[in-house]
Amino acid sequence: MKRFRAFRINNDASGYRAGLTDISVADLVEGEVLVKVQWSSVNFKDALAGTGKGKILRQFPLNGGIDVAGHVVASTDPAFQEGDAVLCTGCGLSETRDGGYGEYVKLPAQWTVPLPDGLTAREAMALGTAGFTAALSLLRMLDNRQTPSLGPIAITGATGGVGMLAIDIFSRAGFEVHAISGKPDRFDILKGVGATQCIDRHHLQFSGKPLDSGRFGGALDNVGGDMLSGLLPLIAPYGNVASCGLAGSPALATTVMPFIIRGVSLLGIASAGTARDIRQQIWRRLAKDWKPAHLETIVTREITLDELPGVFEGMLEGQSFGRTVVRVAED
Repeated sequence: MKRFRAFRINNDASGYRAGLTDISVADLVEGEVLVKVQWSSVNFKDALAGTGKGKILRQFPLNGGIDVAGHVVASTDPAFQEGDAVLCTGCGLSETRDGGYGEYVKLPAQWTVPLPDGLTAREAMALGTAGFTAALSLLRMLDNRQTPSLGPIAITGATGGVGMLAIDIFSRAGFEVHAISGKPDRFDILKGVGATQCIDRHHLQFSGKPLDSGRFGGALDNVGGDMLSGLLPLIAPYGNVASCGLAGSPALATTVMPFIIRGVSLLGIASAGTARDIRQQIWRRLAKDWKPAHLETIVTREITLDELPGVFEGMLEGQSFGRTVVRVAED
């Protein structure tokens, strides 16, 4: 097979560097399923890996991109046949194996998911790890008896990919959503994708008390740090807070009071290693009843592999808005 283009990340005697290069299929980390890549996406984790500002990769060199969708070219696993449409998110992509920022990728059969009916490859990557994370948060909250009757769901980092998709997905599931963001100029768009109320994080003041009035029935937090610490005392009895990001800080200063007085649950959302059966369940729901109704609004940018570096820098500077999909090959 001829050589192909890939956005490859290196760390060797010449230093940490990333960029487009030509490689062959033989250069890829082994996997049972060889996929011709059509689409990928850009996540905060991709920006950290692509710039070297986060320790994401555990071996080098690797192609970046924690999300991928395309068609099977060859497979040594009988579960997948040539021409099958498939996707993969997380599962070691751009950490211990090559990711979606290349025209081909080899995937382990264990983590390769058939593209469900109801989703195109582009839509799957519009969702990607961000949509999967939002849906996994919802699933875990529902499993822990979160209901709309407990009150509105606060979603922080609301203009980011996870945030905007979560607004849409939680709204589709029947929850009232209050979006928290530091970008008030985007509030009309957030309301357009399902938020009933928007709160400027710069005007959101926390009392610092261990417990305060129960303002929210639950929350999905992308920020961490002071935001997560401030939200916990505001959660109604037996509400859930899904922690899925650290855009603000990995630190958490809190007390046990929300947990032992109100029965609040803090749920950790680790999407990368989600079990296969749960993974398939979530993708089926994202193709049906949880499929966002405003995907084309949430996808704010479509780029090629050549444009990745510029997107990374903006995302790390807090300029991201919605989702960026990467067109690796013509759909």
